[in-house]
Amino acid sequence: MPGPEPSIAGLRFVITAGGTREPIDPVRYIGNRSSGKMGNELAAAAARRGATVTLVTAAVPPPVQPGLKVVPVETAREMYAAVRAALPGAHVLVMAAAVADWRPRDVSRDKLKKGASTMTLDLVPTVDILQALRDDQESAGVFRVGFAAETESVLEHARAKLLAKDLDLIIVNDVSQPGIGMGADDNEVTVLDRDGGALTITRASKTVVAEAIVGIIAGRLS
Repeated sequence: MPGPEPSIAGLRFVITAGGTREPIDPVRYIGNRSSGKMGNELAAAAARRGATVTLVTAAVPPPVQPGLKVVPVETAREMYAAVRAALPGAHVLVMAAAVADWRPRDVSRDKLKKGASTMTLDLVPTVDILQALRDDQESAGVFRVGFAAETESVLEHARAKLLAKDLDLIIVNDVSQPGIGMGADDNEVTVLDRDGGALTITRASKTVVAEAIVGIIAGRLS
């Protein structure tokens, strides 16, 4: 008979969700298709198991529940600052957010008007949160989990990201498949670890997938 599931009661989780919004002017922004559903479900699953969760989100958060604190943000820079502030005393960081890779170099104070037939935006990289935290003292000893949304060479790209950012686990999904991933209610993911292991969670609701992911994290922490 299988033994009891490992407990995460009393542990502190920091989880991110949603797609960041990088402003162009007061009404427009650069964003992506992330709904925040996966991060929300992960936060809810960890809280249900007794963890204390700080959810740093650029999306609509889940309903209020015991053990869950929500920190709203919009940009990658704001998310990085909020995550870093939440890390002291945390045991687990799960970066489920779809952080924008680029932002406009200059943000217009006023709404840009239509006129010319084309417009050029000068884009610069946003902060790579997991890369920035790799050697940051604030994340020392924290079990770090990343997410990767890929469309080709899915496992190869995800494993390269896991190694480059020195993660404990990375959760990867193939967002070229219809009906899963960003904006969908379902997901199908593969969990990769730093020792070369791979475990696929087959297509299911994000609630079910989140429960499975939190269970895997609990098993690693035990």
